[in-house]
Amino acid sequence: MYDGLLAGIESMSVAPVLCGSATLGYGVKLMMNTIVRFTPPSIEAKANFHAFHDGKDVVYCSSDDERFSAYVFKTIADPYIGRLNLFRVMTGKLEVGMSVYNEEKDTVEKVSHLYVVRGKDQIEVDELHSGDIGALAKLSNTSTQDTLSLKDANIIIPKIALPGSVLCMAIQPKGKGDEDKLSAALTKIREEDPTIKMEVNPETKQTLVYGVGEQQLDVMVQKLKTKYKIEVDLIDPIIPYRETIKAKTSIRGRYKKQSGGHGQFGDVVMEFEPSYDTTTQYVFEEKIFGGSVPKQYFPAVEKGLQECVQAGVLAGYPVVGLKATLTDGSYHPVDSSEMAFKMATSVAFKEGIPQAKPVILEPIDHVEVLIPDKYMGDIMGDITKRRGRILSMDAVGVKKCIVAEVPTAEMHKYATDLRSMTQSRGEYRSRFERYEEAPMDVQKRIIDARAAENK
Repeated sequence: MYDGLLAGIESMSVAPVLCGSATLGYGVKLMMNTIVRFTPPSIEAKANFHAFHDGKDVVYCSSDDERFSAYVFKTIADPYIGRLNLFRVMTGKLEVGMSVYNEEKDTVEKVSHLYVVRGKDQIEVDELHSGDIGALAKLSNTSTQDTLSLKDANIIIPKIALPGSVLCMAIQPKGKGDEDKLSAALTKIREEDPTIKMEVNPETKQTLVYGVGEQQLDVMVQKLKTKYKIEVDLIDPIIPYRETIKAKTSIRGRYKKQSGGHGQFGDVVMEFEPSYDTTTQYVFEEKIFGGSVPKQYFPAVEKGLQECVQAGVLAGYPVVGLKATLTDGSYHPVDSSEMAFKMATSVAFKEGIPQAKPVILEPIDHVEVLIPDKYMGDIMGDITKRRGRILSMDAVGVKKCIVAEVPTAEMHKYATDLRSMTQSRGEYRSRFERYEEAPMDVQKRIIDARAAENK
């Protein structure tokens, strides 16, 4: 039976299934013993491999007789020993004292210490042969999926295609003053796992982390707590809504303030209308006749408008697609100033925009979902429930690709839902497409939620 199992695994006609728990440590010893006893050595399992030599696809033989090359498959950022790069020797052998070359980063690294890893222990060795897995510490410029070789070997081993990071969450530290520590820790975690991405949203000021799924982000949170002593919360990211207007209106904005000495006086007549271009916040024009507002105050009017469009009148979201025209006004030769005209523009904006049928725009994502054919009905029904519009259905090999447009707010945690609906066989990618007017019930919900936040 054992001989048959060994032959079956080697010919890939048998797939062994082992049960266990990584968190509780169950089944680990059985798995390790099974690998040792029943899986063929790496040299036999992968006698040849493809790599790029001078840009051409070449088949290499996994042998000690070839020139040295190795593939870095994991980077560990340890708080005590620093960065540890785990690699597999693909060809040749690596000895202490050799210099290795990273073709992609164009750097030469000296091998002063060479290790094999057993659990938490690093065992120092003098050399590693083709097929061996080892570790190098403190390589200054080497990361996951890099190729190490000899200088002038011109060999690059193809990178593994990583899954897309589609689940986005906002991360914030529980402790005050931990922001800098969190940023440094996330940078180290990203070195270990390239599928985790991080960015700071300039509009919402939230730190956003992207991962393959909820489980990966939960592991990251645990790692931050145990390894870097930082406790964090994962919260839903803020959706960047916009506001615009649908009608035309003309309004007078007057600012008058009298105090001891010089007063403040500014008077403008503004015409607000939609520009129908949601990619720009506003377009400013002036149509002043007869010098009712001197030219030196035009920049002040535009500056006032520029500040006003940062927060709309409905829910305080930035205003887009606005055309503002200065048509008339008046000034005082002594009391008028740039500040007064800026304030007069603000008055016109706050009184005029509510009369121009303001509405809330929501971001729409272009979504492509790749699934096996039998899940088509479930996925299409789910997209429709999320207020999505299906644009097309295409065949991609044996799978189907559903192309749709879905509101960004409805796509939160879609990665988890898709995995659940397709037994982990579905995948998707999305990108921002455009802004579109939200339905009235959604607008009301957004306005109420914003009002509750500001209380």
